[in-house]
Amino acid sequence: MYYSEELIEEVRMKNDIVDVISSYVRLSKKGNSWFGLCPFHNEKSPSFSVSRDKQMYYCFGCGAGGNVFTFLMEYEHYTFTEALQHLAQRAGVDLPKEDESQEARRRAGIRETLLAINKLAAKYYYAQLKSEKGKTAHEYLTGRKLSEDTIVHFGLGYANKYSDDLSRYLKMKGYSDEMIIQAGLASADEKYGLHDKFWNRVMFPIMDANSRVIGFGGRVMGEGKPKYLNSPETPIFDKSRNLYGLNRARQTRKPYFLLCEGYMDVIALHQAGFTNAVASLGTALTAGHASLIKRYVQEVYLTYDSDEAGTRAALRAVPILKDAGISAKVIRMDPYKDPDEFIKNLGPKAFEERISKARNGFMFSLEVLEKQFDMASPEGKTEFMKEAARRLGTFDEEIERNNYIEAVAKTYKVSFEDLRKLVAKMAVVSGLAVPVKRAKKTEGNREKEDGNLKSQKILLTWMIEDMSVFAQVKKYISPEDFPGVPYRKVAELLYEQYEAGRLNPAQILNYFTEEEEHKEAASLFHTKIKELSTKEEQEKALKETVIRVKNHSIEEATRALDPTDIKGLQRLMEAKKDLQKLQQIQISIN
Repeated sequence: MYYSEELIEEVRMKNDIVDVISSYVRLSKKGNSWFGLCPFHNEKSPSFSVSRDKQMYYCFGCGAGGNVFTFLMEYEHYTFTEALQHLAQRAGVDLPKEDESQEARRRAGIRETLLAINKLAAKYYYAQLKSEKGKTAHEYLTGRKLSEDTIVHFGLGYANKYSDDLSRYLKMKGYSDEMIIQAGLASADEKYGLHDKFWNRVMFPIMDANSRVIGFGGRVMGEGKPKYLNSPETPIFDKSRNLYGLNRARQTRKPYFLLCEGYMDVIALHQAGFTNAVASLGTALTAGHASLIKRYVQEVYLTYDSDEAGTRAALRAVPILKDAGISAKVIRMDPYKDPDEFIKNLGPKAFEERISKARNGFMFSLEVLEKQFDMASPEGKTEFMKEAARRLGTFDEEIERNNYIEAVAKTYKVSFEDLRKLVAKMAVVSGLAVPVKRAKKTEGNREKEDGNLKSQKILLTWMIEDMSVFAQVKKYISPEDFPGVPYRKVAELLYEQYEAGRLNPAQILNYFTEEEEHKEAASLFHTKIKELSTKEEQEKALKETVIRVKNHSIEEATRALDPTDIKGLQRLMEAKKDLQKLQQIQISIN
């Protein structure tokens, strides 16, 4: 859905950033700004600053910063559109409905109906658990050491022994057979008619990230089969793209998730204080799960069952998480089967110790690999090291590969250089070899490029902070000197604002509605500038930054120039003359 810049700005202006952030962070006024403890990293002294004048926030500790949309995207993990819709509702701004086709409106209507049905079913199951019919199920849950608060917290319920109980209730509430079936809560056939999917089961409502009930898991009471039964795929429930417990884990602010196999593991961990636990929904971890996790954390601790199946699941999960850019570690539950049993027998403190001793995912895979070889014999260990070397060769980044070679060499008591040579040899055999010289050159170019981008970020931050600096810099630097997205666009908008007589970086961020672009654009306004004690040092640093940005721009233009472009060549020659003049002048800071 497209929303106009004017509408986005209206929503932003009607949501004062201090008021919005105050509902999440305790702020105290100091001078013209408000300060509090940063919600994005652990700190004891307040370094999180919110400016009512600029309608921006910035943490001097971790560098987080942006406008009111950025804050909700970072804190609530909303997309830009979700943040806009939330703030529009908060401010009473009506957003236009999508110009949808009749079919699209029909699908949206079905989704809303299915969500309503599932919400009603969850309430019904909960009421059944609390009734006399649910006594056995309730005793089962308390027998598993779940408190009443935990039962309420997760909305646990009971589907009683009557196979059409829920269906009759939902039909009484006005829902059709077709919608009840589409919700995954019932089936129909000629012999039995409409009958419930879940009966005589403890029920676990499955919620999406926004705490809407999208499906259920049911654990049978007694010896029925299957032991666990999940809702089928529906228009609102895709088990490969949802995680049990995510709606609560996303609120914990811990930098990692504990990834479990089952509902009870998640619930037991939450009850024990580990509120960052989640689980896949009756299926192996998928790329969709990993992509969802990446929105919230960069690290995952796998707490799968300690049996052979759990080990295999962990080994499958590690590369999937790595491909998504997530670091994975493995926690072993021995001598117990799973986190639920572990917590009940050894308690939270012992589990905390297991977390601290978690094995790196790659190193864990080698520990499992060892069991396939006779490590006591020279031949067995040699074959093992060859396979380890082959796996080491799959790391694309040379520095990462070398770090793992060092770790493996230390663990298995072999020479780093010998193992490095074996990795290179196995890479050639496997067709994975990368020319070392090219890798080094690429790394050097990357460092130089990073330095150029940092200079552009620093200059943009400086220009925003001080209008007098902007007035001087614009004589030598134009938006064309900021190549790439979003640098060029940010610079163009800033220059437009300057010409209009007022800088408003909070408004500029409205332009970037894609999540990654928005966050990168926000970082351009809050680049850390080295502490400089004197005015002379500041002026010297600013001048050097301007020269670096201009020089890089000229170099880029030179590389892209067509040799037959005479006018372009003349412009470059003029630019180089201006650069020489710039080295002689002084830029003043008020």
